Amino acid sequence: MQSSSERHEYPAHWEADVVLRDGGTARIRPITVDDAERLVSFYEQVSDESKYYRFFAPYPRLSAKDVHRFTHHDFVDRVGLAATIGGEFIATVRYDRIGADGLPASAPADEAEVAFLVQDAHQGRGVASALLEHIAAVARERGIRRFAAEVLPANSKMIKVFTDAGYTQKRSFEDGVVRLEFDLEPTDRSLAVQRAREQRAEARSVRRLLAPGSIAVVGTGRTPGGVGRSVLGNIREAGFTGSLYAVNRALPEGIKELDGLPAYRSVRDIDGPVDLAVVAVPAEYVPEVVTECGEHGVQGLVVISAGYAESGPDGRDRQRALVRHARAYGMRIIGPNAFGIINASPDVRLNASLAPEMPRPGRIGLFAQSGAIGIALLSRLHRRGGGVTGVTGVSTFVSSGNRADVSGNDVLQYWYDDPDTDVVLMYLESIGNPRKFTRLARRTAVAKPLVVVQGARHGGAAPQGHAVRATRLPHATVSELLRQAGVIRVDTITELVDAGLLLARQPLPAGPRVAILGNSESLGLLTYDACLSEGLRPHPPLDLTTGASAGDFQAALSRALADDTCDSVVVTAIPAIGEASVGDAALAEALRSAAAAAPSKPVLVVHVELGGLAEALSAAASTAPQASSTGPGVDAGRGWVARPGADGVPPAPTRAAPGGTTARGRTGNIPAYPAAERAVRALAEVVKYAQWRRDAAEPGKVPEYEDIDEKGAAELIGGLLARGQGLTLGTEETCELLGKYGISVHRALPAPTPDAAAAAAGTLGYPVALKATAPHLRHRADLGGVRLDLADEEQLRRAYTELTELFGTPEELRPVVQRMAPRGVDTVIRTVIDPAAGAVLSFGLAGAASQLLGDTAHRLIPVTDREATSLIRSIRTAPLLFGWRGSTPVDTPALEELLLRVSRLVDDHPEVVAVTLEPVVVAPHGLSVLGASVRLAPPPARDDLGPRTLPVY
Repeated sequence: MQSSSERHEYPAHWEADVVLRDGGTARIRPITVDDAERLVSFYEQVSDESKYYRFFAPYPRLSAKDVHRFTHHDFVDRVGLAATIGGEFIATVRYDRIGADGLPASAPADEAEVAFLVQDAHQGRGVASALLEHIAAVARERGIRRFAAEVLPANSKMIKVFTDAGYTQKRSFEDGVVRLEFDLEPTDRSLAVQRAREQRAEARSVRRLLAPGSIAVVGTGRTPGGVGRSVLGNIREAGFTGSLYAVNRALPEGIKELDGLPAYRSVRDIDGPVDLAVVAVPAEYVPEVVTECGEHGVQGLVVISAGYAESGPDGRDRQRALVRHARAYGMRIIGPNAFGIINASPDVRLNASLAPEMPRPGRIGLFAQSGAIGIALLSRLHRRGGGVTGVTGVSTFVSSGNRADVSGNDVLQYWYDDPDTDVVLMYLESIGNPRKFTRLARRTAVAKPLVVVQGARHGGAAPQGHAVRATRLPHATVSELLRQAGVIRVDTITELVDAGLLLARQPLPAGPRVAILGNSESLGLLTYDACLSEGLRPHPPLDLTTGASAGDFQAALSRALADDTCDSVVVTAIPAIGEASVGDAALAEALRSAAAAAPSKPVLVVHVELGGLAEALSAAASTAPQASSTGPGVDAGRGWVARPGADGVPPAPTRAAPGGTTARGRTGNIPAYPAAERAVRALAEVVKYAQWRRDAAEPGKVPEYEDIDEKGAAELIGGLLARGQGLTLGTEETCELLGKYGISVHRALPAPTPDAAAAAAGTLGYPVALKATAPHLRHRADLGGVRLDLADEEQLRRAYTELTELFGTPEELRPVVQRMAPRGVDTVIRTVIDPAAGAVLSFGLAGAASQLLGDTAHRLIPVTDREATSLIRSIRTAPLLFGWRGSTPVDTPALEELLLRVSRLVDDHPEVVAVTLEPVVVAPHGLSVLGASVRLAPPPARDDLGPRTLPVY
């Protein structure tokens, strides 16, 4: 057999960084002939017991023959992968392909034997599980479909690695050895296991950064001022509960303190562990600092230093080298060019940021890619939170800067099951992995609200320093897809804070019905109009007149909250002339007292920015009760209810409110807004989110259809793609492929001459339509390129003559004849594969009006039955499908089924990169697909389906 160097090049695409179970990182890469010394050193550090489990016999050392065999691979039939930290092996895995006779042979088969060896010091960190995911992906790439492993019965840890992986497997016992055989095709369970491990590992990696026991600030100048010295002071002033060290390579010999803190010239000189290093040195010195931190065992870095990707191509190269360098030592990075991190928990009290003061502790998690926006959000939350603690303050804050490593996805993993965070607010300028973000957002939104504002959304490119895949989708489409995942999408940071305060302080509403009351008729009418504009259902405003007392407000609010036709209440208030500040406090207490009696309905206040009502409403309530619930699964002491988690992940705790709505109960503090439109906009977003939460409890399903021929479609696609890398199918091929999924397209026969048109009509049967299919006339009845309801040959020939006289020769027009379909509403269905978002299904009505209005709805594929229903109803022109102005409603169930079949086609076959059905005429009974096109191409890479790996941006 030929050597590996003669047969195959080194597969660099198998290299990957992974997060381990404890939150540290390791690098996985193929083993090569240059790894002989590393392999020997690794083997010497493995215990005799682990060696015995690997080779079933005492095996104290590797022979030269063993070393050669374990380092020389052909990367097809024999593959070895190693997990490394600091460049040294901590674990290995190897497979050898098995021949048809059951022995390793030159004749390739689709089964291989696999074996692991993990250094004892790193066992229990999930290294073997990560290696199994990657070696399985390699094997599938090389045509291997099954693994076999022989394990001693006493090696329970390795048996657990295999059995917990979620693959379909068979187990047997013979000659004192457990033999495991399992298919490598991913299953729902294996994907769930993989994503659950991903969540736990990435959450722990972020937790290590946000809750360190010791911190070193590297780059603290000897004189006051400067970034490093400022961060050091902020950490100390916040009252950090762990150990804090100052590090400056320029410190003179003999200097042991700086600002009363232990000071060192290098991280290496610090006695004891350092969990987190905040790096604030010029970029050219950062690599040396990273090496020092890695060798000292630092767990993570916050890199404040600039001069990376935001500065241009050379800086991007430095940034990628920085990430590779840090991960090689098992460290993760926030930054570079980061503003810093905050953890307001009393157990941590960490302000490792450039924020001059520690924010108030609270229940809101805050993520910002921009430091300037981050400090603005912190300031607004602090100002509008008033005296409230534990509610509208911050639990944790992360400003990721260039987010070269730790991203919003990682922090979402942490917040998902963080018991200190109830609401998540995110300012994003780019999304590095949109598929993963959508998946994590959906899971998070089921447990706790997620509000997102996206900056740089109209610039067409990501900000400097952000390496992301470009999307071809309009911003409105991206927003709609995020909403499908349960994200509360807002447009400004003001709206971000407005929605966050409401979600943090009030329960979720049960519906869109709004009661309005107050002492200003004009302000009430403005609120009423704003509700109508936002799609809410307001009651006529109740005017209490300007002479209303605090008691009048309390009585009116109590009546409104007791009304079963009301889901939420907006109180409008203006101060009486000359009223003292005590009046604000009395009114605030009256409103809180009334609201406490109906803890399941949200209350908002619109106030004029005079007096101190907003501050009084934000003041800590003295007797405000929490919403409680009883019943199975509920902790009566805290009011937490467990709900099933997605992807096999244990559910995050969520507050249970009466009536079955899962949400935080009322805190006793009522959010106040200085403008009616701001309050109503926040309420409208929360109403939509609450409805999404209720729908998410029954997410729907992707239906099965017995007439779908998935295997036949795959064979057809494979044969067509064999002709080339990408192609748009012809009419017959399109109809054949769609037919495999039960989608029938009306035949359109070519009509290059009047006689051919007459013959086609005779074949199809009258009445017929004559259509020009030239691109500039296709589906453009408004331009006269279509003639309908041609009842006989005479009308057909006359129409043919008119078309050619008006628009050109038959060669230019490409006319076709098609049998008339029943009258109905013309619609369009499209799918595209976006490089960032993935497969998207779009629906709208046909015609210029809808196109000009941009009235198209979108959903990510695969689409469930509930999503197909909502897709049809979410366009503004949907009333035309449901009997607008007395017209006959069309067959929307048939339309929903067509959408689901198209979704299944694209989901089952990623080679189908574009489908257009236009027009689809939906009649009162049934529908007709009159035009269709399909484009095929080799399937794009799906990083969300492969083994766990950390991206390098």
